[in-house]
Amino acid sequence: MARRLRPVELDFTRTAPVRLVFAREVAAPPEEVFRALAEDVSGWSEWFAAVTSARAVDGGAGREVRLTGGTRFRETVVAATPHEVYAYRVDETNAPGIRALLEEWRLTPAGTGTRVQWTFTADGSGVFLFLLKRARGGLGRAFTGAVTALDRRLAPGGAGPGSVRPHPGRQQ
Repeated sequence: MARRLRPVELDFTRTAPVRLVFAREVAAPPEEVFRALAEDVSGWSEWFAAVTSARAVDGGAGREVRLTGGTRFRETVVAATPHEVYAYRVDETNAPGIRALLEEWRLTPAGTGTRVQWTFTADGSGVFLFLLKRARGGLGRAFTGAVTALDRRLAPGGAGPGSVRPHPGRQQ
């Protein structure tokens, strides 16, 4: 059963009880990375291994996301500044222990490519926060794998939106 979470805004990235930040440089320029994040929502399942499906809702103002293992999120986009930042908060989920969750993807030009920074912020029960802090390494590996797969997808000759390409970590 879906539970409503506390609505938070972008400033939650500074005040959340748990704040995990990961960064990596990719060859793709910021406009291409932003487009993949904000405009090709359904494409997330092709480069982020934990995402089994994603779709934009409410005319792009929200998202519905399903993860491996059955976790579901209904999200609201709280920031979408082209080529710079894309952030969303979770409004409803079936995952236990979460009170608030917001993710921010910040893009910074890095030579001809982009520095991608993912900030994962959350509040929840003591057990949830304890487990989330212990999951930092796994989330970091998930981020690294996702951004690497996204960069391959965006590379010249890579599989762009609408292309058929094997999902990282899945057998075809």
